[in-house]
Amino acid sequence: MRILHFADLHLGVETYGRIDPATGLSSRLSDFLVALDQLVDYALNNDIDLVLFCGDAYKSRDPSQTYQREFAKRIRQLSASDIRVFLLAGNHDLPHAIGRATAVEIFDTLAIENVTVANQPQSYRIETRKGPLQIVALPWARRSKLLSREDTKNLSLDQINVRIQDIITKWLDAEVANLDPGLPAIFAGHLSHSSSTPGSEKTMLVGRDYILTLSSIANPAFDYVALGHMHNQQRVDHPVPVVYPGSLQTIDFGDEGQEKGFYVVELDETAVQSRRVRSCEFHPVKARRFLTIKVNADTDDPTAAVLRAIAKNDVENSIVRLQIKIPAEKEGLVQENEIRKALKEAYFVAAINKEVEREHRSRLGSHSAEGITPLEALQLYLESKKTPKDRAQLLLEYGERLIREGKNNV
Repeated sequence: MRILHFADLHLGVETYGRIDPATGLSSRLSDFLVALDQLVDYALNNDIDLVLFCGDAYKSRDPSQTYQREFAKRIRQLSASDIRVFLLAGNHDLPHAIGRATAVEIFDTLAIENVTVANQPQSYRIETRKGPLQIVALPWARRSKLLSREDTKNLSLDQINVRIQDIITKWLDAEVANLDPGLPAIFAGHLSHSSSTPGSEKTMLVGRDYILTLSSIANPAFDYVALGHMHNQQRVDHPVPVVYPGSLQTIDFGDEGQEKGFYVVELDETAVQSRRVRSCEFHPVKARRFLTIKVNADTDDPTAAVLRAIAKNDVENSIVRLQIKIPAEKEGLVQENEIRKALKEAYFVAAINKEVEREHRSRLGSHSAEGITPLEALQLYLESKKTPKDRAQLLLEYGERLIREGKNNV
């Protein structure tokens, strides 16, 4: 049985894109759909039995009809090819009000063949071409669904999160107790666990995270733990594989330098519990590159220093930000027009930032400005400038003479 696991598509991210005048759509939409198309093509051509999506189909809780149409096209391609699709609701898929539909609920409402939507914590039995599979599904848990106002009265946010964690852990233990050990079982969740590392999702959080312990979800009753919510690809293999595939496309500079893609898990449905995973492999997709170029431009020609730094990097089709460290007296020598010409092959120039180093004035130590004498002030100044001792002595003598003559003339 072959399972393709992905998460955090976030259709609708338009940052660092341009508007196509012909369509009125952001050029970044193409980035995300290209990544999704690579995934769909892989599933169609590599004997995938189940595509398991672990939440956050869209950036917004209220995606535009265009984003919904493009996502539905790809889901339809999979389902029409007799590939089972399991869609889990993430925090970006949930509406503001409980009575409203989730962003992925339409697939359930229309009863699309081969598509299952998990909007509530629940266990499912999915019939694939290779046989049945059990999925314990935990969509993003809304506080209002788990706790009443009376339950949270006089509790801090941390105390509320601890209460939520306890409720979910007890529910999960009960679901595990009802699993059939003779069938493959997967836990699918959209959540943070105690060993996970945050990434670009920090800039996109909707609400505050609750965190489950790794031990509570890495139960040996599961063959595989499929997660969404963290945008960094990460994996823990003991006692079972606990996997975040990460976001399918780079979202912002929090994703810089990371591979993007999906996991393919192969289970031996005939093996005994805890011995069913044959392989668990990450498959990268072509993703938009984010690139930060840092330059120390403290030279006689700071613009030339910046241009040399740009030339050392492959900026073509990348989203670039430039960070220039420069003294204040040379800031005016930076020719931004020349720098932008050098970046013309970039997909998008996110920023040209200058970190201007200002000269720090010498502090007066234990002296106050009111209590220090002119001669003492001169001595401190010469010390701050590291004036040679002989010359400092001569200047102090001249200074003392001028001060004395000034007093005599008053």
